[in-house]
Amino acid sequence: MTVEIGLVLTLLLGTFVLFVTEIFQIEVTALLILSAMLILGFITPNEAIEGFSNPAVLVIGCLFILSHALQKSGVLEYFVVKINRLVQHSLSLGLTVYLLSIALASAVVNNTAIVAIFMPVSIRLAGRYKLSPSKVLIPLSYAAIFGGTLTLVGTSTNLIVNAVFLSSGGNEPLGMFEFAKFGWINVIVGLAYLTWVAPKLLPSRTVTSSLTKNYHMGGYLTEMMIIKDSPLVGKSCLERGLNQNYDVMVLDIQRDEKLITSNIRNTKLQEGDVLFVRGSLENFLRMKEVEKINLLTDEKLTQKELEQEDNILIECILTDRSDLVGRSLMELNFRRKFGSFVLAVRREGALIRKKIAHLVLHSFDALLVYGPKDKIHAMGQSGDIIVLEEYDTSLQKKKLWWVTSLVILVVILSAAFGFVPILKGVILGVVCLFVLRIITPNEAYQAIHWQVIVMIAALIPLGKVMQSTGTAAWIGSSVIDMVHLVPLDYQPIFLLALIYLITMILTEISSNAATAIIMAPIAMAITANMGLEARPYIFAVCFAASASFITPVGYQTNLMVYGPGGYKFSDYMRVGFPLAITLWLLATLVIPKIWPLVAL
Repeated sequence: MTVEIGLVLTLLLGTFVLFVTEIFQIEVTALLILSAMLILGFITPNEAIEGFSNPAVLVIGCLFILSHALQKSGVLEYFVVKINRLVQHSLSLGLTVYLLSIALASAVVNNTAIVAIFMPVSIRLAGRYKLSPSKVLIPLSYAAIFGGTLTLVGTSTNLIVNAVFLSSGGNEPLGMFEFAKFGWINVIVGLAYLTWVAPKLLPSRTVTSSLTKNYHMGGYLTEMMIIKDSPLVGKSCLERGLNQNYDVMVLDIQRDEKLITSNIRNTKLQEGDVLFVRGSLENFLRMKEVEKINLLTDEKLTQKELEQEDNILIECILTDRSDLVGRSLMELNFRRKFGSFVLAVRREGALIRKKIAHLVLHSFDALLVYGPKDKIHAMGQSGDIIVLEEYDTSLQKKKLWWVTSLVILVVILSAAFGFVPILKGVILGVVCLFVLRIITPNEAYQAIHWQVIVMIAALIPLGKVMQSTGTAAWIGSSVIDMVHLVPLDYQPIFLLALIYLITMILTEISSNAATAIIMAPIAMAITANMGLEARPYIFAVCFAASASFITPVGYQTNLMVYGPGGYKFSDYMRVGFPLAITLWLLATLVIPKIWPLVAL
């Protein structure tokens, strides 16, 4: 091992540690790694910015715009809702058709956008069949992941691996629909698992009814102020039986400028005390009525505002591209910006112990919002927030929806049949949408997930550094030593299983894009050393990098459904582990049948 290889290995370890611990946002982590490579002299300034002009990165950016245009058209929601009306009398058939529709849509539209669109629809579907949302939201995420493996553009991971493959000596690019040769098997087996096996393993933690009635979301945090006539004055939480009577947890008590954090149950309460309470909306409202206390937000609600007939309570989720992320409600002046109040916050099942007004918002935080129905609806249309409450208005296709669909179809088919390169196709597609005024440039800028773009562009040089320093070859030689332990005839298939397994494990704890950038050069180095065909092993990296089912942190869509489903970390392990192992064995057996491991 050379000094250079040792330094690169240290960088790789640091990359995974930073991604797992989330000390910094993912794009900051990627830029730190890029800066380290510059400082150590592994790359020049010109090489450092090459990732930002990489065709794969530009294609991903354009695909974000096309996905937004399709989302804006309303055609996806329209057709999926129509399909479900046809099969509403059969749970198994209805769920299968629904998940298949999501998988197909995810083959051409960004996975995150698909889940954002259909999370509210999934909750309504659960209500139709009298199911808990926790029974359908993990399947929603997994179905979107399956669908992304059907095409080159289904997920950014496939585009990244294709770029690395070509830059590392690959002769023929990965075909647009070449992924479907195994992807279809992946989808069929996966959907069968989600329909017949997953429901037996998934929990039932939330009740599917209106938030204004019995919608149980036990992880919310709110603030309550004790007023003059409250029966709590002079009593303790234990004496009034708050925990027993309302199933809530009083975390802290703020009295004037002092925060009381110990012996909470036995502390005598006073007028003006603010209680930090964790529980469900139903119990918050019941406790407010009986104990005569006020719910607080960044600004107090007046009685007049509380009694307005047009006001509704809804649950919503912050998207990863929302400009609300990284700022507090007080800083945002949420009431003035949206004309609504945030009554409570929930975060990935975690216990929040801060004042709501001062809490810095994170991606996929769940907010309990109170405000006028039209204001709430406008929030959902902004793209910053996913509104989970059902509206009375029916889903409708927008004007010129067919133009958007046609443009995307032409782009995909033109690239698939080689009429134009994929980069040229997506650029022309975006320009067409601009010219026809279906979307505006400002909408396009907002549609791009810049966090993802920066992360991928900053990490692409890492793959090249692994090759130029010999790190990929060194890691490959270590893997080859393991492969040589098995009989010669079984070495190619053992290597395939090993590469898939390593990639699958890494993608569970880190970004799938980062995993793909690191594993693709290693797979290329190993196959070159052993004289094997690189293509099947590259496809194994693609499919394994998207096989994130065991943890909520491995894939954004898993994290998106974490809160609304009321899930625990262990739920993903219980449902996802058998699925991951099944798909691993399936890939090991089937991929060699489709793409021969040894040159004929």
